[in-house]
Amino acid sequence: MTTEHTWAQRLSAEFLGTFVLVLGGCGAAVLSSGIADVGIGFLGVSLAFGLAVLTMAYAVGHVSGGHFNPAVTVGLATARRFPWSDVLAYVIVQVVAAVAAATVLFVIANGAEGFDAQASGFASNGFGDRSPGGYSLVAVLVAEVVLTAIFLYVILGATDTRAPKGFAPLTIGLALVLIHLVSIPVSNTSVNPARSTGPALFAGSDAMVQLWVFWAAPLVGGLVAGATYALLFGKDAQAVPLTDATEA
Repeated sequence: MTTEHTWAQRLSAEFLGTFVLVLGGCGAAVLSSGIADVGIGFLGVSLAFGLAVLTMAYAVGHVSGGHFNPAVTVGLATARRFPWSDVLAYVIVQVVAAVAAATVLFVIANGAEGFDAQASGFASNGFGDRSPGGYSLVAVLVAEVVLTAIFLYVILGATDTRAPKGFAPLTIGLALVLIHLVSIPVSNTSVNPARSTGPALFAGSDAMVQLWVFWAAPLVGGLVAGATYALLFGKDAQAVPLTDATEA
């Protein structure tokens, strides 16, 4: 993240990136995954989330750092890759963008006769009877904490100054695909509190009651990875944010 960009430009980049992530990933789940014979299924939804992060990291990551996720912002701040003074503004913009994207998706989805956001789940996350595979709260907490930590380790490693240059967005996007392939049946995959918040607002009270899990677990995962990356893998020569490593 270079210093030549204004505060407004950085927040605009975070808004756009998060908006595309939620609209693209959740949109694939709501609009495309269940069509008979031609639905994209878990693999297609997983690719949609990964491609959204990959494309937006290349497109605007050089402006804001390309977080698009409160857990990433907190994890990078914990690892001293991002100033704590900027965390709250980034998180607010990410959540607003996710809600805006979910609103657009809701309008589009309502164009189909008989659509019911609460009945469909609207790509929201959940445990117990709201988990696609019926997984328990403990299972969902473990999955979300561990997978978010892995996601942050990938981000921190791919953007380390010792890592090969220019591949960070590709690596991070593919990591998100992998995470979704593992955990869609468990929790419908969050690893991103903003992504969880937008759809939950339209999915009904049950989704909102469980939303705390998809804030707490990803944030814990981000904190763990941010706090332990340098201890486990060494400190890079000069800490850089998400996509400075793509500019070489």
